[in-house]
Amino acid sequence: MAKKTVLAIGIEPSLVDFSAFPGLTAELVTSYINAQIEQLRAMGNEADSWLIDVGDTAEAVAAAALGAKHYDCVVIGAGLHEPRERLLLFERIINLVHLGAPQTRLCFNTTPADTAEAVRRWVEP
Repeated sequence: MAKKTVLAIGIEPSLVDFSAFPGLTAELVTSYINAQIEQLRAMGNEADSWLIDVGDTAEAVAAAALGAKHYDCVVIGAGLHEPRERLLLFERIINLVHLGAPQTRLCFNTTPADTAEAVRRWVEP
């Protein structure tokens, strides 16, 4: 069976204000992201993580990630779909995925530590 390809798109942790999330730091979130990508690989998937900013280059970076190869599943990080102030960025990223990879499954994590669980709901290696 061919490996499934998974793309995780999220906000670069060093750009996040963690004041509303006691106990979380950029370093901790980065370690969660790396651990989840490794878990996806251990599950038999080919997994990539692309981190975007919250400004003008976010869409270009996400588009570049989507154009790099075919993905069976795209997981959208909680930092993109949770904070109300990022709704427009979230919509732009979702529409990029929809236009660039219309057959790709979409899933959403709720924390940086449950990405593999989100992917498992839609993709079996």
